[in-house]
Amino acid sequence: MRFKYTISLLFIVALVIIEKENNIISRVSDKLAQRQTPQSPLPSNFSGLALLNGSYSSLSELDSAFKHIKRRLENYTKQLDNLQGGKKHIILMATTRTGSSFVGEFFNQQGSNMFYLFEPLWHVEKMLTLETGGTNASASATAYRDVLQQLFLCDFTLLESFLEPHPKNHITTTLFRRESSNSLCEEPVCTPFVKKVFERYYCKIRRCGPLNLTLASESCRQKDHRAIKTVRVRQLETLRPLVENPSLDVKLIQLVRDPRAVLASRMVAFSIKYKNWKKWAVDGEVPFDDEEVKKLKGNCDNIRASAELGLKQPDWLQQRYMLVRYEDIARYPMQKAAEMYRFTGIPFTSQVKQWILKNTQASKDGGVYSTRKNSLEHVEKWRFSIPFKLAKVVQRVCGSAMKLFGYRIVHNEAMLTDKSISLIEEKNFNQKK
Repeated sequence: MRFKYTISLLFIVALVIIEKENNIISRVSDKLAQRQTPQSPLPSNFSGLALLNGSYSSLSELDSAFKHIKRRLENYTKQLDNLQGGKKHIILMATTRTGSSFVGEFFNQQGSNMFYLFEPLWHVEKMLTLETGGTNASASATAYRDVLQQLFLCDFTLLESFLEPHPKNHITTTLFRRESSNSLCEEPVCTPFVKKVFERYYCKIRRCGPLNLTLASESCRQKDHRAIKTVRVRQLETLRPLVENPSLDVKLIQLVRDPRAVLASRMVAFSIKYKNWKKWAVDGEVPFDDEEVKKLKGNCDNIRASAELGLKQPDWLQQRYMLVRYEDIARYPMQKAAEMYRFTGIPFTSQVKQWILKNTQASKDGGVYSTRKNSLEHVEKWRFSIPFKLAKVVQRVCGSAMKLFGYRIVHNEAMLTDKSISLIEEKNFNQKK
């Protein structure tokens, strides 16, 4: 009787272990499909029914089967730990003139554990535009996603096919903004300087030879984490295959900014492209059927749609999406940087903190493309450079996005330029669900 009781008790314990194992499998989902270690099958004579019926002749046989289940549980637990504590892959997703270069530095300055790339998709966009006379949204999205995936796996081969001229022996002098990635300007990627070799985007922190992408790949594999900043991904949904890739642990940070501020900044940074806006600012009414206005609306709609999807937290984005406003970073840089690092699960190092302190309290801004800002002054600067009639246009075509992100509407010129009136509502976008 005691033997039967012991068997029944062990059966219950075994069922609990199996239940826990199933829960772990469910949590890990497809992520473990490519990572599982070989498992030996359960003993052929083992079954729950046999346990319950007391078919084992001795406790030793039962104990053997019980230990096997326990090992399986430990195996899955270890796999879960590896998944959670392994390499992180960060995408900083933004649009131009939203402060993404500045925010990207939060990760670029992390230290020796981070491999950071600045706008590698620039080359993809350029080639697709040249070949087609414009960018096909669907084709571009697929190309962007595939290149990002390979880069996260430290494989530069696909990116090389978009570099012009094509690299020789995996060596290039044309990678866009190489100097904005510390990982590409430090040893061993920084090779001896070569005289009479022109490299437009050369390293500023030290003199380096042309970029050897083989060395870059090797350096990438030695880093614990990888981060990529891009302003070229239009829709969050297109990144879903990356997030669901079992060989990656992707975290997405979407950076947004008041679209009125974005327009004001673009009119300065891209003055030729925005010549129509500059003309409308001086005289005449803004034609709402103009392609430039439609483009602005399309950009706002894409940003809003991505944010709405991310904030809904569908299963594939659970704990993998974070929305951040540039204005909040400018006002509370250290706090917001800490929040981003907590979200990614990457250590918030002293190097990052020192960089933030040094680069958010500058006496004056370092120029249009500088990452050195007086944050508090910079966040309000646009209100004195854009005329009210252009602000009204933005509010009309981007109203839904502005409401979602908490940007207040202005009703006249006086309200626009009155700094005592905040145009930023306090919002917490990333409350746990």
